Amino acid sequence: MSTESRTVVWNNMTRAELDAAYDNTSAVADSGERREAWVARSDAFRKRHADGLDLAYGPRPRNKIDLFRCGAAKAPLFAFIHGGYWQRNAKETFACMAAGPLANGMDVAFIGYTLCPEATLSEIVDEIAAAVRWLRREGPHRGAGEGRLVVSGWSAGGHLTATTLAMDEVDAGLAISGIYDVEPCRLNYLNDKLNLTAEEAAKTSPLLHLPKKSAPVVLAYGTGELPELQRQSVAYHDARRAAGLPSELLPLAGLNHFSIMDELEKHDGVLARAARALA
Repeated sequence: MSTESRTVVWNNMTRAELDAAYDNTSAVADSGERREAWVARSDAFRKRHADGLDLAYGPRPRNKIDLFRCGAAKAPLFAFIHGGYWQRNAKETFACMAAGPLANGMDVAFIGYTLCPEATLSEIVDEIAAAVRWLRREGPHRGAGEGRLVVSGWSAGGHLTATTLAMDEVDAGLAISGIYDVEPCRLNYLNDKLNLTAEEAAKTSPLLHLPKKSAPVVLAYGTGELPELQRQSVAYHDARRAAGLPSELLPLAGLNHFSIMDELEKHDGVLARAARALA
């Protein structure tokens, strides 16, 4: 393609290139099978641990939290936010991921939230903040949330994790394969449902709003992920370090956007151990 016929929309990429740069599902051949396996394992897990499901933290149908306890008194709490580019998936899909943190002596909460386009990205950020405050306020009444609170999330959930790091309620963060500069998502296929304006993309980009104080965060990603996903984590880490904020980069060799989650679900997984270290 000649330079003259190539219309660049962002960072020297055409629209088609930018679409592909954020299409994790197409980039991983077995992504569909992996997700189906998560759903099956999570369904079985929730049936075995049915006493703390769908606790309402807000007024909307998806403003619910699933809470799983490890059995230890005043255990640290691992609060997980699901991914799906803010427009798909649900907390129920990821319940199986509780196995790793539970085995490492942590209680686990899965946070649901309203999806785009029913909610704006700013509204989702506000919902997550409300859920974190609820966990601190109401969790102790349910035997959880009295110890350290580690907020975590995968993909879009990594982005939402980053938006909580300046909250007084949060002690640490584990962001997995996250998005920290939202602008490229405004310019690619994802915006069909996100409906982002340039102003909204800037407002909701953690990279552009580094706080004066922040909980420490581990930024994990797989070296087998799409280059743009890797770049997002590295750029956010560099910006935090430049601002004097605590940040650790955790590249996991050979793992892709989906296989990386094995390291949270496994009892001895790298991400499960990282969560425990933060706690």
